[in-house]
Amino acid sequence: MQHSRERILTTHTGSLPRPPSLNRLIFARERGEPVDPALFAAEARAAVAAVVRQQVEIGLDIINDGEQAKPSYATYVQHRLSGFEGPLTAPAPISDPDFPEYFARLAAQRPPDEIIYRRPCTGPIAYQNLAELQQELDDFRAALAEVKPVEAFLTAASPGIVSLFIPNRYYPTYEAYLFALADALKTEYDAIVAAGFILQVDAPDLALSRATYYRDLSLEQFRERIRLHLEALNHATRDVPPDQLRMHLCWGNYEGPHTRDVPLADIIDIVLQARATAISFEAANPRHAHEWTLWEEVRLPEEKILIPGVIDSTTNFVEHPQLVCQRIVQFARLVGRERVIAGADCGFSTGAGTTRVEPRVAWAKLRALVEGAELASRQLW
Repeated sequence: MQHSRERILTTHTGSLPRPPSLNRLIFARERGEPVDPALFAAEARAAVAAVVRQQVEIGLDIINDGEQAKPSYATYVQHRLSGFEGPLTAPAPISDPDFPEYFARLAAQRPPDEIIYRRPCTGPIAYQNLAELQQELDDFRAALAEVKPVEAFLTAASPGIVSLFIPNRYYPTYEAYLFALADALKTEYDAIVAAGFILQVDAPDLALSRATYYRDLSLEQFRERIRLHLEALNHATRDVPPDQLRMHLCWGNYEGPHTRDVPLADIIDIVLQARATAISFEAANPRHAHEWTLWEEVRLPEEKILIPGVIDSTTNFVEHPQLVCQRIVQFARLVGRERVIAGADCGFSTGAGTTRVEPRVAWAKLRALVEGAELASRQLW
C-alpha cells in the first residue's frame, strides 16, 4: 500500500455513478426478471472501462472499478453466495424516531421500480458464484491496461454489514450467521488480493448500526456487538497482508439529522484493532467534521494510515479546494503527512440509481478533492 511520500495521494470510497442503461439491467435482475447475461456483461465491462478512465483523467491516484456491476455495496453477495433463496423482500426504509416526517419524505422519493430487493438467508452459506467474481476481476484488469494509476483497489462487503442488511432465517444464533458469512467471504477477499489489488472491506456496521439496528442497546452493549463484528472481519481477512487491506466505516451515507450517531471517540479503540493498515472514514459532513481533533488525544498506531473523507458524498455542494486543503493539513499535522491519503466521506452511488449527488457534480467534487490535495502538498512538502 502506497504512502503519501512526496505529495498527498488521493482516492475515494468505492461506488461511482453508473450509466442509466446498466442501472436498468441491474434493477430488472434484482426484481427477478430475466436479463441476457451477455448483454449485462458487455454493459458492465464498458461501464468499468469508462469509470476507470474518468478517475485517471481527473487525477485520482488510487482508483477502483466504481462498483459498476453491483446492485449495492453489500447486497451483491446474494448473487455470489449460496443460502440466500428466500422470497424477495424490500428493505426497511431509514428511520429516526426524532424526525419521522423527514424520513417519511425520503422514503416517498424512492421510485418503486428502483428498489434493491433482498432475499433472507434460508440455508447454509458458501461461496458458489466464482464466475461473477472472476468477471469483476477481469473487467477491472482489462480497464487498467489502458491507464497507469498509482494503485488499484476493489471493494467487498464486511460480514457485519451483510448480517445487518440481510435477515437470517437459518442459523441458530446471530454469531453463527456472522461467522458463516466471514468464512464464505474470505474466498472473495483472498481472490482480490491474489489478483494484485488492494482490498477495501466496507464495514459501515461499526458506526451506522448504533443509530439504526442497535439504538436500544447501551453504549457498552453496542461496543460488545461491534467487537464481535470486527472479530469476524479479522478472522475472514487473516490471510490478507495488512498492507494490502483498507477498511471503510461510516454513519450512513444519507443526508439527514444524524443526531443519534455514535461519536468516533466512543469506538475508535475498537476500530484501530482492525487488521487493515488504512482506515477510511467520514470527516467532511457537518455531523463529524469536528472529529479531526480526536487525533490530538488518540495515538495512531505506527503501522496505520488514515483516509479521512475531505469531501461530502450526500450534497451537491462542490467543496472549495482551499477547504479541502485545510481539512487535509489538519490531519497531516496531527498524524504525519505520510500517513494521510485524501478521500471522500462515502460512495457516490452506494446502490444502483442512488445518486443523491448528480453525477456531473460528483465528478466535480472529486476534482476539487484532487485540487485540494495539490494545494496541501505544496504546504506540507
